[in-house]
Amino acid sequence: MKRFALEKLKEWKTKPNRKPLIIRGARQVGKTWLMKEFGRTCFENVAYVNFDSNTRMQQVFEGEISIERIVLAISAETGISIDAQNTLLIFDEVQEVPKALSSLKYFCENAPEYAIVSAGSLVGVALHKGTSFPVGKVDFMDLHPLTFQEFLCALGEERFVEILQGPDTDMVTMFKSKYIDRLREYYYVGGMPEVVQTYAETKDFNRVREIQKNLLNYYQQDFSKHAEISLVPRLNLVWNSIPMQLAKENKKYIYGQVRKGARAKDFELAIQWLLDCGLIHKVQRAGKAALPLKAYLDLDVFKMYLLDVGLLMAMTDINAQVIIDGNRIFTEFKGALTEQYVLQQLQTLPDMRIYYYTNERGSCEVDFITDDGEKIIPLEVKAEENLKAKSLRVYCDKYKPEIAVRTSMTNYKEQEGLVNLPLYAIEEFDKVVKKF
Repeated sequence: MKRFALEKLKEWKTKPNRKPLIIRGARQVGKTWLMKEFGRTCFENVAYVNFDSNTRMQQVFEGEISIERIVLAISAETGISIDAQNTLLIFDEVQEVPKALSSLKYFCENAPEYAIVSAGSLVGVALHKGTSFPVGKVDFMDLHPLTFQEFLCALGEERFVEILQGPDTDMVTMFKSKYIDRLREYYYVGGMPEVVQTYAETKDFNRVREIQKNLLNYYQQDFSKHAEISLVPRLNLVWNSIPMQLAKENKKYIYGQVRKGARAKDFELAIQWLLDCGLIHKVQRAGKAALPLKAYLDLDVFKMYLLDVGLLMAMTDINAQVIIDGNRIFTEFKGALTEQYVLQQLQTLPDMRIYYYTNERGSCEVDFITDDGEKIIPLEVKAEENLKAKSLRVYCDKYKPEIAVRTSMTNYKEQEGLVNLPLYAIEEFDKVVKKF
């Protein structure tokens, strides 16, 4: 399976002043596979340690932290003769042993020659519990579900990815129907690696849905296993409310729809826990389109999305054919589905900070806005080819942006600072913006 993140890891390996790397991401997004594949393709040896339920390795970190002692223990545990120049050290589920997480500081300061990558689905949760963290002594990389382009690669269609990534927009248009068909499949399948692999091998939507349901169950089991008991009911309420919140015309997250009479303080901890696990995305409102956008955020107003569009579909129990055929009774939720998809792709782009905009009266809403440090770019999302975007026009009349982007099923088009970027090409958003 091709993951674009592998190229980022190769860049990290050759980076001057390289620090130990922590890969963040939700459970089952492919962190372990990626680390092992990186080791297999870029190193002579791999010393892999999973700290979950490994009492021997836990004991190694109970005493005084000594690099020589740790390396010797890992070598004994894995059977690998560790050569700093040619061996990749992998610390998996590192949050299970807080001192192992802390040890990354000592590797950075005293033994930078060792290449160490670590991962954990609950690293963020561990940090909020007060785990001693090597601030400034580690590099970070976020891993998400497979993007649409990675999905195409998994189906053996790398050539169509090359076309999307190339400059010839007419060529992209030539294969429009192919891209739309695959995009609708992606809406249902999503980007969870096991799900994508199964679909690539079987093309069986029933099997896809079965695995998705299992993943959803695993996540909810994690709530009970890793969260404080008092928090678990609220985690379930927030988690299960997301499709309902997205189905509203106004997708602003409303606590009262999670539980009657509920307020922010009732669910803030639950939302933060889900964020720390990488299971949700929180998109905050900007009340003014001015630099820096962070200065104009309304921290109490936000929209919430899942980590994966396929899992969102599984939570709604929508049949595959409804999505694949574009069933007309599906029109209302299609907007939410499309926003979920677009956000999911944008999250994988480097240095992408994503918010949404509404004016004070709420009469103008732009689905997403972002900035590149120099200009603010509004992004309007349309599920099909309907190009009427009243809010975007109102926004542009007020703020006169250098570039505005609309993404829809319509072909690539530029006119007077407005770019229509096809939904199936949304991963090229940053390249398009840089041209202006």
